[in-house]
Amino acid sequence: MPPWFVADERRVIHTMSLLDIRQRVAWLFMAVTVGHILLISAQVNTERGVPVLEEVSFSAVAEVQRVASSIIGSTQTGWSRYVALRGVNEENEQLRGQVAALQIELQQERALAQESRSLQQLLDLKAAARLTTTAATVVAGSASPEFRTISIDKGTQDGVQSDMAVLAPAGVVGRVILPGSRASKVQLLIDRDAAAGAIIERSRAQGVVVGTGTDRFRLDHVPGAADIQVGDRVVTSGIEGIYPKGFFIGQIESIEPRPGDIVVRPAVEFSSLESVLVVLAVPASEAP
Repeated sequence: MPPWFVADERRVIHTMSLLDIRQRVAWLFMAVTVGHILLISAQVNTERGVPVLEEVSFSAVAEVQRVASSIIGSTQTGWSRYVALRGVNEENEQLRGQVAALQIELQQERALAQESRSLQQLLDLKAAARLTTTAATVVAGSASPEFRTISIDKGTQDGVQSDMAVLAPAGVVGRVILPGSRASKVQLLIDRDAAAGAIIERSRAQGVVVGTGTDRFRLDHVPGAADIQVGDRVVTSGIEGIYPKGFFIGQIESIEPRPGDIVVRPAVEFSSLESVLVVLAVPASEAP
């Protein structure tokens, strides 16, 4: 090993030793100084007669306690809010469930109320018509738009026979075409093969209401000089011997220039029929 390298190494070690001694002296000096300050603070009193050391110590400890208390308080508040929020969420879920149940119950009540109104309208019609009738419920509609029919839950066991008129509170529905023992098929008046004798309520002009297979009738066989206006009510004339006289069929919707092109809007909403009356017998005074 070269002599110069050994000499340099010794100088480095000596320098590090001096630095270490100086650091120790500095720490010792600082400790003595702090101790001296603490001794003086313990002996010197403030204006309130409290030792400076005690006041400083109390202030430091109080600040630590304040910060710790603030952190603990914030943590407790946050936890309480979290627990309360979870409780509110659970309560909201329960309330949403209750609201949903009440909405379903309200729909059921509305359905029952509507059914009650429909039945009451049928009873009122039965009482006002002075006809022998039986109430029936619509159980099915036609599967084909070519044949506008419905099925009802009354048949021959209930006295239902072919060509008996079927009415609704709003007006004429159609006639029985296929009675079974416990159910029957009814041809709606809007069927393209259906027709009924009709009369204009205002002017007493007569004609024949013919089904078109759509949601409108056509009024045919009307005299050219007949007094007919848009909005006139069209009722049954009873001339064909099926429908009782005077029951509402519909209103004149439009009159085209060509003779016979008279469109009638039905009084009955055929797509929403639920309950009907089957006319079992017509009073002798109203028979054609």
